[in-house]
Amino acid sequence: MTEILVSPDVVFAPVRSQTALEETVDRLGTAIKLGLLAPGTQLPPERELCALLGIARSTLRQALAALSESGHLRAIRGRGGGTFVADPQPPAAPPSAELLEDWRDVCDERLVVELGVALLAAERATPDALDGLDAVVDALDSTLDDFAAYRRADIHLHVGVAEATGNPRLIKAMTEIQGSMTGLISFIAHPHDVLASSNAQHRRLLAALRERDEARAVLVMAEHIRATEHVLAGLLPAG
Repeated sequence: MTEILVSPDVVFAPVRSQTALEETVDRLGTAIKLGLLAPGTQLPPERELCALLGIARSTLRQALAALSESGHLRAIRGRGGGTFVADPQPPAAPPSAELLEDWRDVCDERLVVELGVALLAAERATPDALDGLDAVVDALDSTLDDFAAYRRADIHLHVGVAEATGNPRLIKAMTEIQGSMTGLISFIAHPHDVLASSNAQHRRLLAALRERDEARAVLVMAEHIRATEHVLAGLLPAG
């Protein structure tokens, strides 16, 4: 078994976040990219890993499934089995150096646009607009295993929240930033559980909008965006 190259306290410190699934993907995926968890390294048993990270076993299993689907981990069954860091496999069409250098700037721009949109939508969204957005969230639940369909509905939802503000400039800004995000997330895996977690955040956002709770709408939107950033940080190739 390959040894972990740094103290386990660095890689397996407790996760203290409202987005535990995404943060766990970030933590382990980044450690693998940086070589802190070398190819062939066996992760600690689930019970121990849950205790180290301070997360539920269901959350850990979802994160491990996401990292296995993305090719970062491999599971071996039977005696001597466990979860191991996979040998690195370069993507078929690797992202450009410019994209890897600038992706956090894109996420910063998205944060500014989406938080402002969430605040104004909580103030201005009509019941009819919110009913339409509820229908989009319901549709998203049926596309968790078809990312192309999920992404189309996801864009519809975020642009729809901008439309609920009644501000054409914000609708344009939202459309542009969603285009930029599509370019980013096309380079990562999209596991069912991660998409389900994302859509649960959508539901919480719409609940805040319906209650005219501006502060909670902004908070939920911030958590939603940070969750995406965690997944990107964990799954994008190293620059």
